[in-house]
Amino acid sequence: MRFQDVWFRYGRRAPWTLRGVDLSLEPGETAVVTGPNGSGKSTLLQLAAGVLRPGRGLVTQRPAIVGWVPERFPADQPFTARGHLRHMAAIHGLDGRADIERWARRLHFEHFLDVRLGRLSKGSAQKVGLVQALLAPPGLLVLDEPWEGLDAQTREQVPAIVAEVVGRGGSVLVSDHLGEVARLPGARRWHVRDGEVHAGDRPARRKVIELSVDAAEAGDTVARLRSAGFDIVTVRDELPL
Repeated sequence: MRFQDVWFRYGRRAPWTLRGVDLSLEPGETAVVTGPNGSGKSTLLQLAAGVLRPGRGLVTQRPAIVGWVPERFPADQPFTARGHLRHMAAIHGLDGRADIERWARRLHFEHFLDVRLGRLSKGSAQKVGLVQALLAPPGLLVLDEPWEGLDAQTREQVPAIVAEVVGRGGSVLVSDHLGEVARLPGARRWHVRDGEVHAGDRPARRKVIELSVDAAEAGDTVARLRSAGFDIVTVRDELPL
């Protein structure tokens, strides 16, 4: 898949969300998209998946089967999880029943298969979205913040799923603001900032800033800093004076 001088904005007179993106993702590769909240990570992923179309430029060589998992699965639908997945399998010409059961066991939500989507927790709904994207083996799997809201057991499955898609010759594009990129060794990095996307890590010249906060505020502070695009080097207890 290739981005060729891709520009995008959400209205004819709106500012450009992304400008001049020139990148490629080859079969068997994984790329992790990082950047501050609001920088355009989700926009880039939606362009890759074909959910959005560029205002200028082209996205070419997109595989025939794309698995798209948005950050929040649209659960406001009058179906059970099983019924929704059966319908999505049928769209691909698949029966899907055995695969739905297999994925539900693997992702630990088989007891929710007959629950209506609107009654599922965010994490359980995300599992349905993940299975939906995998029922037909994708040539390109696009995951927008896939670890968000998932329980610990399922979080451990995401790297394995990525490895399986890549092992079949597929490509994976995944956004991350929780610092989970370490779970995907060997992945390429795409960094989004100020409407531009750069391959590789952030510029080499960087500074480390130490910040001291109350212990009770540490978790929220780390989350806010990561959301703003900062890397957390370490969290430690302050040494007594």
